[in-house]
Amino acid sequence: MVRSKASDVDGYLTEVPEERSAVLAELRRLCRKELVGFDEVMAYGMPAYERDGVAEIAFASQKQYISFYLMRSDVRDAFAEQLAGQDMGKGCLRFRRPENIDFGLLRDLLDATAARPGTIC
Repeated sequence: MVRSKASDVDGYLTEVPEERSAVLAELRRLCRKELVGFDEVMAYGMPAYERDGVAEIAFASQKQYISFYLMRSDVRDAFAEQLAGQDMGKGCLRFRRPENIDFGLLRDLLDATAARPGTIC
């Protein structure tokens, strides 16, 4: 699944492959817990978390990996050392195996994102 046509995150989670559903549900739970004051929406066919109408975090079940989109360049820069060993594109972390997701790192990234607004890449 690259781009979902689901209208909400509940619908999105029913479409993901079974072997990824639990880890994506946990990722959603973590986002909802840490991103207080953000709105959960579907954007570009994936779950996203917006503050004041601007998406700062998103995640997706891609064909070969799970993506965690961190759209704040200031947070990425602040965590450069921790992110150095990760499979990372310009704005996303890629996890080829669900069991390799570092939820502690993601929680820290979410906390830093929630702490204050910043520049979106």
